[in-house]
Amino acid sequence: MPNAPTPILSDADHPPFILNRAAGTAFLIVCDHASAAIPAGLGTLGLAPEILRTHIASDIGARWVAKRMAARLEATLITAGYSRLVIDCNRYPWDPASIAGRSAGIVVPGNDELDRAARVARLDGILLPYHRAIAATLRELEERGARPVLISVHSCTPVLDGPPRPWPIGLSYTAPGGLSRSCIGALRRAGLDPVGDNQPYALEPGVDYTVPEHAQRAGLDYLQVEFRQDLIGTEEHAHEWADRLLDAIVETCAAGASSAAERWIPSWPCPHRAENTAALLTPPALGRSDQNL
Repeated sequence: MPNAPTPILSDADHPPFILNRAAGTAFLIVCDHASAAIPAGLGTLGLAPEILRTHIASDIGARWVAKRMAARLEATLITAGYSRLVIDCNRYPWDPASIAGRSAGIVVPGNDELDRAARVARLDGILLPYHRAIAATLRELEERGARPVLISVHSCTPVLDGPPRPWPIGLSYTAPGGLSRSCIGALRRAGLDPVGDNQPYALEPGVDYTVPEHAQRAGLDYLQVEFRQDLIGTEEHAHEWADRLLDAIVETCAAGASSAAERWIPSWPCPHRAENTAALLTPPALGRSDQNL
């Protein structure tokens, strides 16, 4: 029998996620790229400290936004504990972007030529515990009689491989997207223009992991939001932009809007429920329903 991989986290490291429980609402707030931390055993992944302070390591300002939203909605908050450069918690384990060798043109030496055991250790130690915590929390909400709403908070750089991005905030969804579209309408009525309607990113089931696997697979309402990083670079500004979205959410919920979300059922079993972690490194054979993802 092969030896188990050496754990990626040691006693010197903090947990793979941070969970702040609240009992007030059906909302669950998550932040996949909340941290730029790297496990002690990986050093700096061969990167200079100034690189680890940029958007390639974490979603700048997103943690502040997520904490503000959780506080105002009295919602449970789960934030990933480690940098997306260690393992991206919004990508599938078999996706080459899960542990990126290069990000925004910058080579990540600590991710070069990783063997299977090293990849499994990152899955076992960071990605899977985070997603199992999200799944368990959604299950607890349903057991309390709530119909959960998942809000996934991200931030994006103001410029990436093109002209400046004009959207201070954007919502990503797949059709019909009723809850997202209703919030977009509420933001515009509040005088915010432009609002990103599937800009700068569209939601991509089969590429994005968190919302598709936890919300769309279960037919739950969701919001996946991107805030522009230059607008939320301080805690004060992050709270201001969080409040703009929160006001739109409150208006939308008061009006009884629903996303009428259709269930998304891919051909592969849910990865964070798998018992054999190593098998998750092999891409699944796509079924006919997956071809347009």
